[in-house]
Amino acid sequence: MKVYFVSDGTAITAEVFGSAMLSFFDVAVETKSVPFLATKDQAEGLKHQINEEMKNTTGLMVFYTISDANIRNIIESCDCHCYNLFGDLLSPIEQALGVKAQPTAQKAHGMKEGVYDGRMDAVNYALANDDGASVKNFAEADIILLGVSRSGKTPTSLYLAMQYGIKAANYPITEDDFSAPGLPRVLKEHKKKLYGLTIDAQRLHEIRTGRMAASKYASSRQCRYEVDEVESLYRQERIPFLNSTKLSVEEISTKVMAEMNLVRHRQ
Repeated sequence: MKVYFVSDGTAITAEVFGSAMLSFFDVAVETKSVPFLATKDQAEGLKHQINEEMKNTTGLMVFYTISDANIRNIIESCDCHCYNLFGDLLSPIEQALGVKAQPTAQKAHGMKEGVYDGRMDAVNYALANDDGASVKNFAEADIILLGVSRSGKTPTSLYLAMQYGIKAANYPITEDDFSAPGLPRVLKEHKKKLYGLTIDAQRLHEIRTGRMAASKYASSRQCRYEVDEVESLYRQERIPFLNSTKLSVEEISTKVMAEMNLVRHRQ
């Protein structure tokens, strides 16, 4: 089954909504995003492409978010299953709000005043404060992620910054930190901002082996030791923590946002 995500904007909404719908079905899909479909000529070209593909297949779907009625009509006339992701929702929402919808291409993901700069500031902060590189800036952090090496701190910090404008620092808990009781000194005054990540020791061993095979750092014994010690530290210090082994960065970030009551800056 081939699936197109089509939009006159970034196609992010079509991808997210369409993928969410498809997740209910145990079928293999090949996806293709078509963003910034802004002219009738582009729409006709896509229609021709889709109709040609339909000559050799029985399964093709299009999920679309298009504000221009003329372009929308062209896509709807394709010889396949087409789904207008906003169509069935706008009318009842208009009735509830008492206001007519005014769809504008790219409005959902366009650059809003102040939001873009704030998000870029958060990304720059995450990069500058990755892996404990600059602990002097921890006072500015919305959250400080803890964890052993390769437990998911960096991708989670960057995702929180890029998606939500959250200033996320992260600090690596190393073997040296286990030799002294309690939290490392640089973290103590920021305890309310701390959130821990952990990971199954076997998965950690696999990840580290891919980077530094046959090293103490990647050994099963070392991975088990570090995981056991960091989880013990979290419990002793009453730091909330999450096992990242089977979670995507999106799921990790959402759980962190909820548990730490962080305010997202994406609207």
